[in-house]
Amino acid sequence: MSIELDFASVLSQWPLLLKGVAWTLGLTAVSAVLGVLLGIACAWVRTEGPAWSRPAVAAYVELIRNTPFIIQLFFIFFGLPALGLRLGPEWSSVIAMVINLGAYSAEIVRAGIQATPIGQIEAAVSLALTRVQTFIWVVLPPALQRIWPALVSQIIIVMLGSAVCGQISTEELSFAANLIQSRNFRAFEAFIVATVIYLGLSMATRAALNWLGERLVFGRRRG
Repeated sequence: MSIELDFASVLSQWPLLLKGVAWTLGLTAVSAVLGVLLGIACAWVRTEGPAWSRPAVAAYVELIRNTPFIIQLFFIFFGLPALGLRLGPEWSSVIAMVINLGAYSAEIVRAGIQATPIGQIEAAVSLALTRVQTFIWVVLPPALQRIWPALVSQIIIVMLGSAVCGQISTEELSFAANLIQSRNFRAFEAFIVATVIYLGLSMATRAALNWLGERLVFGRRRG
């Protein structure tokens, strides 16, 4: 029994694939920026913040890190309307990805903060810097340098996890692949093409984030 592959019928739907790639990259870009900022804020609370706020942040981190992403997404999209808050699939996807990345990046950043030599902090205090200034200018940059590879890997994981967002009709790449195979019944070819595109996106995104890290986070320090 011979199997005939027809990738042309999939590639002919390139506008759908291109739209899916654009949505995937857009979701990743927004969630990466907001999620990392949320993670930094949570890491600060858990290490330097007021004692009364630490249990709430710890509960958020543990809740998100110990539940599946698809459950978090479905809760936002299907559960919140029961409370009177109805969001579209795109907003639901962005919020779910930001919340998910924020919890994981909080622990990654916290590990980098706790590895900061105490002497650096004491030197900042001797220069009369406030706690916030010490965190932003003395603690955070070297901490990010130490954990940047792990942070980049987590962003890639969240990007690949965006494939789940097609389940609520967000028009990202996996949604496009599923739509194409429903039209031409070439499921094998459609998802092979999607796999190759995801691989390319992952490698390109990792290279771009490493480049940005070198120039925006560490480059000035090394110079």
